[in-house]
Amino acid sequence: MTTTAKTATKKTTTAKTTTAKTATQPFDGFTEDERAAMKEHAKELKAAARRNPRTAKADAEQEVLAKIAEMEPADRALAERVHALVRAAAPALTPKLWYGMPAYAKDGKVLCFFQCAQKFKSRYATLGFSDVATLDEDTMWPTTFALTALTPATEARITALLTTATATA
Repeated sequence: MTTTAKTATKKTTTAKTTTAKTATQPFDGFTEDERAAMKEHAKELKAAARRNPRTAKADAEQEVLAKIAEMEPADRALAERVHALVRAAAPALTPKLWYGMPAYAKDGKVLCFFQCAQKFKSRYATLGFSDVATLDEDTMWPTTFALTALTPATEARITALLTTATATA
């Protein structure tokens, strides 16, 4: 094959593999739900900045309880119980909204959060822990847990996770 033929083949291959985005192709970025969560987070940051420092904790907890009250019944039951477990097992954590989800922070940093199933149209709610929680175990460990029901065993496990997370954070 001549040099000219190789160059022509290379140009043809390159032209076939690269496509330009057009106005009719959808953007592959964030979903509508993700964009809505980011907008909620921006509102939360603005509201937090405007709060009276003397009533900030109480105001934040009321916002979390209001967000829980807006949830579908199944999610609301789980979120209410998780909220009660967090408040009992880790009273030092501060409730706050985080991307429109109930979350609990230590020293201003989110340690754990509850994500209802309806928020991202998932089949189950989740309880997640950030890296602040340092639940490190060997070289791999879970940081998010699916919740479909809260049994006494599940509640005991959540309490143990919260105890570990707050002790190491």
